[in-house]
Amino acid sequence: MENNKVWFVTGASKGLGLALVKKLLNEGYKVAATSRNLSDLTKAVDTQNEQFLPLAVNLTSEYSVQEAVEHTVKTFGKIDVIVNNAGYGLLGGIEELTDREARDNFEVNVFGSLNVIRKALPYLRAQKSGHILNVSSIGGFTGAFAGGGIYCATKFAVNGFSETLSAEVAPFGIKVTIVQPGYFRTNFLSAGSLAVPQNQIADYQNVRDTVNFHQNDMDKQQAGDPEKAAEAMISITNEANPPLNLFLGEDAYGLVEKKLAFVQNELATWKELTLSTAIQQ
Repeated sequence: MENNKVWFVTGASKGLGLALVKKLLNEGYKVAATSRNLSDLTKAVDTQNEQFLPLAVNLTSEYSVQEAVEHTVKTFGKIDVIVNNAGYGLLGGIEELTDREARDNFEVNVFGSLNVIRKALPYLRAQKSGHILNVSSIGGFTGAFAGGGIYCATKFAVNGFSETLSAEVAPFGIKVTIVQPGYFRTNFLSAGSLAVPQNQIADYQNVRDTVNFHQNDMDKQQAGDPEKAAEAMISITNEANPPLNLFLGEDAYGLVEKKLAFVQNELATWKELTLSTAIQQ
């Protein structure tokens, strides 16, 4: 089976990105997939499929991203779906993390996606169609756990600019979806993927507990199936009216309900004070 859509997927050598690329190729889509290391990507995907275009890309370099986008359009003639999936986890107390550690996380998780969006949008606008899937996290909706401050801030940023982007590109027939997964059984929590601060502060036992939970208890025990997540992502690109927010996983669903209930309660509790700030006529 051959599908006409062309996908551009970042962070494709492992995790959700790899699961998505494999499923897309199996379903006959044309796929341009990026990774920092071309050898890792080609080994992971392991295919001779002519509809697969592996690309070595430094997402923090506008020039590298532009080359990749142009190569994709030259090879396949267009881009229909962009999946900004590349990113990495960072767990550490806000006081513990250095300016460099925090900025590095933003460079990949936020500015890497923005580079792709800026370089691809001229093509999407010209064709008056397209769908941008920005892979955020449930940590972009709720950050109420010790140690997630900077990582969650990067994902809150993704959620924020994606909402605005959705409004900006709607006149051109371009759709935007924020994909917000819970815990899926990938290597995202493994030592090589999950960064921690070099300089840890002993007082923050709650942060150490969070790190230990993720690395020792949750890693390889996640309930989410990455192949089913890939199926869900593909399915919404075939919808006439796809969601702006796509939460994936039972855990994500529960955390959304909890956050909404918390906000509703605070809104009601402090309503009088909230409404007391208007200029009196």
